[in-house]
Amino acid sequence: MRAAGRELLSLALMDARNHTLRLLAVFEQAAAQGQQFPCREDVELPLWVAGHVAWQSEYWIGRNPQHGRGAACPADGLRLASIEPRADDWFNPALAPHDARWQLGLPGYEEVRAYMLATLEGTLELLDKAAEDDPGLYFFRVALLHEDLRCEQLVTLAQTLGVALPLALPVGMQAREPLQVPAADWSLGAAPGGFALDVEKWAHEVPVPEFEIDAQPVHWGQFVEFVGDGGYDRVELWHPDGWQWLMEQAAREGRRGPRHVEQIGGAGGAVLQSVFGRPARMAASQCVMHVSWWEADAYARWSGRRLPTEVEWDMAAQVAARRGFRWGEVREWTAGTLRPWPGFEPDAWTAHTELEAQPLFGQARVQRGASFATPPRLRDSRLRRFALPHRDDAFVGFRTCSF
Repeated sequence: MRAAGRELLSLALMDARNHTLRLLAVFEQAAAQGQQFPCREDVELPLWVAGHVAWQSEYWIGRNPQHGRGAACPADGLRLASIEPRADDWFNPALAPHDARWQLGLPGYEEVRAYMLATLEGTLELLDKAAEDDPGLYFFRVALLHEDLRCEQLVTLAQTLGVALPLALPVGMQAREPLQVPAADWSLGAAPGGFALDVEKWAHEVPVPEFEIDAQPVHWGQFVEFVGDGGYDRVELWHPDGWQWLMEQAAREGRRGPRHVEQIGGAGGAVLQSVFGRPARMAASQCVMHVSWWEADAYARWSGRRLPTEVEWDMAAQVAARRGFRWGEVREWTAGTLRPWPGFEPDAWTAHTELEAQPLFGQARVQRGASFATPPRLRDSRLRRFALPHRDDAFVGFRTCSF
């Protein structure tokens, strides 16, 4: 989809909007049954997410006379009036930061749906007239990627709040031996042409020594052994900041396992994890998920291994796929701290959102891959995600490498 033309983009944008509307309906029903949306770091208002999706495409396409310039379009250029007079006050993240959204007096579900449908219609009309080249289609590709990312965010929110979704977890996988990947000079990052996020720009060569990497992410059968061996009680296994985080979690909720886990270990090594509000018995062969970077790092230390570097993960996903490198069940932490690559320039459309990378350089950790909650269009091994190391709300796991 990064190089999709007008026809494919038109179909994909309609599909993405339908997906958003279906998820919004789930939250509308939950709200009618008394579901609360507390103001905290890992919670967003579904109405705001849906309205912001519509606002984002309208602001950068429908209201932007220079959208045909693509990435060269000035961020502070002239904007036409919105079809919704209060859209900027409600849905512009620069004017409505996260914690302020609970006091905005957002419109109701019906009004947000109407705004979403009207902005989609305007987007598709302009797409029909857009130049069939990278600058002309840039913001339409942005709109699609942004909406798919927000849909994944809504699925994560349902898991966080225990809202029922008819989404099945991936089945367990047959264990495979670790893979040996030969040394190479590897091109890491996006090459010019098509669409790429700012944190994926630009391709640069990185020398990579030979390494051994797990063929699949760590599964529950392995993680139970870590817990049973006192993994959550042994300070020597944890980064100092990670141990402090763990002690805070333990004091607050008695945490001794990944998020949403109600039972782990004991007789038979059973794992019971809440999935969309219902307890589910996890198979030993299913991927561990809802772990922070701190937990992934502690497990790797306990196992006598390490987390893969970002370039190792990227290289293995492309050269070792036919030999059994499996990904896509969970997003995966890597060892790397988020830093800009050569030629980095921030994308203006990410400003004041979770996709804005620059404020988190040197703090966030890099995630690669995709999860079962990721829309299929986003399943690209090149996709570069990031989060602060304590975040454990997304469907994130990890794999390890040998030293």
